[in-house]
Amino acid sequence: MHSLTYLPSMPMSLPIFFLFLFFSVSSSSSSPSSSSSSSSLPVLSPITKDVRTNQYSLSLHLKTPLKPSKLFLDLGGLFSWVDCHRHYVSSTYHHIPCNSSLCTLLSLNSCSRCYGAPSLTCANDTCATTLHNSVTGKSIFHGALLDSAALPTTDGRNPGRLALLPDFAFACSTSGLLKGLAKGVTGSAGLGWSDLSLPVQFMAGLSLPRVFALCLSGSPSAPGVGFYGSAGPYNFLPEIDLSKKLIYTPLLANPSGTPSGDYFIGVTALKVNGKAADFDPAILTVDLNGNGGTMISTVAPYTVLESSIYEALINAFIAESAGLNLTDHYPVKPFRVCFPADDVMETIVGPAVPTVDLVMQTDDVFWRIFGRNSMVRIVEEGVDIWCLGFMDGGVRPKTSIVIGGHQMEDNLLQFDLGTKRLGFSSSVLVHHTMCANFNFTSNKNLK
Repeated sequence: MHSLTYLPSMPMSLPIFFLFLFFSVSSSSSSPSSSSSSSSLPVLSPITKDVRTNQYSLSLHLKTPLKPSKLFLDLGGLFSWVDCHRHYVSSTYHHIPCNSSLCTLLSLNSCSRCYGAPSLTCANDTCATTLHNSVTGKSIFHGALLDSAALPTTDGRNPGRLALLPDFAFACSTSGLLKGLAKGVTGSAGLGWSDLSLPVQFMAGLSLPRVFALCLSGSPSAPGVGFYGSAGPYNFLPEIDLSKKLIYTPLLANPSGTPSGDYFIGVTALKVNGKAADFDPAILTVDLNGNGGTMISTVAPYTVLESSIYEALINAFIAESAGLNLTDHYPVKPFRVCFPADDVMETIVGPAVPTVDLVMQTDDVFWRIFGRNSMVRIVEEGVDIWCLGFMDGGVRPKTSIVIGGHQMEDNLLQFDLGTKRLGFSSSVLVHHTMCANFNFTSNKNLK
C-alpha cells in the first residue's frame, strides 16, 4: 500500500496556476509534510495493454478517499474525463463556476444548466465542455470538476510514495461514453499538448519540467510505464538508463490550426533495408489546408499510411523479403503481406524481416522499426503466420502517416514540451531490455 505525501500549490507560469489560485481545496491539509522535497520528484503511472481491444490504459488514484482508477490512454487528448454517473463517490470534488477566471483561461467557457436536484452531475452555472471518445468518435456535452488525484513519485528506478494533486481538473462523462473502451476502464486520460492534460497538470502542480516519457509494453501481464516531469533517468532492468539512448527530432503542432492536443513529427521519407520506398515525398508535407504530416497516436492500433505510401512500403518490403527467402503467404485481414511463421527466423528484435526506417530531418536521424514492431503474429485455426502490421489509410487522408501503438511498443518516447522535441529510442530490445522491465517494487525511502 502506498503512503501519501501532500504537495503544496506552487507558483507557475502556465494558466494552470489559476486552477490552484481559485479552487484550492487543500487549505491546511495540503501544506508540505515533513518531506517537502517530494515536490521535486517526478511521478509515474503503470501502463497496461488490453489484448482484446489493443488499447492502452494508465492507472492513477482519484477521489477522497483515494481509489485506484484505470483510464484509457489517449496521447492526443486535450484533457481527461471520468464516468461520474457510476460509483463516483468523493468528499472533495468541486464544480467550476462558468463565470470564473479559471473557466475562461482553460477555454471551458460554456455554462451547464440542470433542472434536477444539485449533485455531482447536476449543478447550474458551472463550467462544461465537449468530451470525445477517441475510439468511437462519440461526443457529449458535460460538466467539469476539480478533485484529488495522485500518482507515485519516482527516482527513475522505482515508485515511491503517492504525490497528491488536490485540484485535478477533468470532465464528467456519462457511462455511455465508455462504450468501445476496454473492460474495467472508467474514463480517458488526455496526454495531449494542452495545459489541461494529465502530464501538464501534474508537472505544473509539482513544479516539474515539462517533459514526459512513455514506454508501452505489448505484454498482457507486465505493464509498461509513463514518467511525468522527468528527462531521466529512466532505468529498466538490468540497470539500463534509456534516457541515454535517445535520438531527437522536433515536435510539431497540429498543422491544421484547429484546437488539438496531437503530436506531430517531420517524417521526410521511408526506407526498407536502407533503400528509399518509391513515392512522392510531397505527400508527407503539410498543405495549405493542414492536410498531411505524421502524427503519433495511441488510439490507432497499427500505423496507418496514405495509400501511395502504403503501396510503396508493401512493394519494397516484399522485394527485400525475397532476399531472405520469404514468400508472401495468403494474407489474413486486415493485413496484406504475411509469411509462414516456420519460414521466419527469430532474433533479439523479433522476427528477422527487412527493417523499416522513418527518416526525419536528415538521413542520419531515423526511427528504425525492427520485426518486433513491424510484424504481427496471427495464430488461428491451424494458421501460424507473421503479417506486416501497417494499414492502408486511403487516398487523401487528413494525416499522411499515423504512427500506431504496435509500432510504439518497446520503444521509449520522450515528449519535451519545453524545447518542443521528441526523443525516441527505436527498439529498446537492442539494449537487452523491454518496456515491461521497469521495477514496480515500491521504494518506501523515496519521499
